[in-house]
Amino acid sequence: MADEELEALRKQRMAELQAKHGDPSGDVAQQEAKQRETEMRNNILAQVLDQAARARLSNLALVKPEKAKAVENYLIQMARFGQLAGKVSDQGLIEILEKVSQQTEKKTTVKFNRRKVLDSDEEEDD
Repeated sequence: MADEELEALRKQRMAELQAKHGDPSGDVAQQEAKQRETEMRNNILAQVLDQAARARLSNLALVKPEKAKAVENYLIQMARFGQLAGKVSDQGLIEILEKVSQQTEKKTTVKFNRRKVLDSDEEEDD
């Protein structure tokens, strides 16, 4: 039992040292995992969206990447649960974009704080 604990501590310490000194094999593994995830997302989106909708989503990703990511996540989730019947057209994507925009809409308010400044006209000493 002590050997198992010692081995666990050694592994933990080794992982800490590798993370601290920038182990290149860990970076490569993370890059490969990101690349596989990106490929999987692109494959799912290619199956779900038609060409015009895919182009619109690409244009959106250039301008607002966080909004495009949210729409992609929404589409992938709908595809996984079988809520999409066929490919999403450009008009369907526009409707989804409007829904996402309404959900993430930020309302801005402007509040003016007017400071009272003493006018020389108000206090005249005669």
